[in-house]
Amino acid sequence: MTDARGSAGQNGAAHARRAPGTPCWVSLMAHGLTSTQEFYGALFGWEFRPGPQQLGPYVRAVLDGREVAGIGQLPPDRQLPIAWTPYLASDDVDQTAEAVRSCGGTIGVGPLDADEAGRLAIGSDPSGAVFGIWQAAAHLGIAVTGVPGATAWNELLTFESATVLKFYETVFGFERRPADSTGSDDITLLLHGRPVVNIHGVGNALPRDRGSHWLTYFEVADVDETLPRLTALGGHVLTPAHDGPWGRTATVTDPEGARFALIRSHT
Repeated sequence: MTDARGSAGQNGAAHARRAPGTPCWVSLMAHGLTSTQEFYGALFGWEFRPGPQQLGPYVRAVLDGREVAGIGQLPPDRQLPIAWTPYLASDDVDQTAEAVRSCGGTIGVGPLDADEAGRLAIGSDPSGAVFGIWQAAAHLGIAVTGVPGATAWNELLTFESATVLKFYETVFGFERRPADSTGSDDITLLLHGRPVVNIHGVGNALPRDRGSHWLTYFEVADVDETLPRLTALGGHVLTPAHDGPWGRTATVTDPEGARFALIRSHT
């Protein structure tokens, strides 16, 4: 998992343009923009600056002067799931959107221009998991990853990996790392030999109220110390802190119900 940090650089040196398929941004659409900023600002130390307004009010979260995420406001009449959405890089968002459709996915938003920042589309894979596609122009995406308050990893939780694996391999050119010997339905996808995302088939453990969905992991200095602060701010703990192969993690929600994970990665 830690290898995935190389896409933006743990010290904040972003590449000029990420390879197609690389996670390059993560964005949340919420009902209460101000209250959501207050929650994540207190939790991760984020500050905020204005971003493109094509889809409504939108801000970019900044950590030590470096952009790490986006938060937008849903229109009052839109009762969509509140969820963090990862964006995968593309050199041609229109071409990628067509590949999504031809491989059994759907495009719900775009492709459209986001001011001078770039061009985007939002789609879903054949299992219904929502993701974004980003063609960078002025905005290159996440400026730092893998440090406290920034993203560390993205994982797709689905019923079984086989239902969507071919989709992501075809659309984004991912290669699969050989399955481990544990027998778990857990597949790491690579770009140019480097781990970038994970697909985890969880069977009947998949939340019925969510279905297949992407889960973003945010790095923290100490998961156990962060959880009481999260609950005091109005968040909820879904999976208590536990040790795993990549580090100590916990799955949580913000006050509006957006799921994400906290991780203290192994160094």
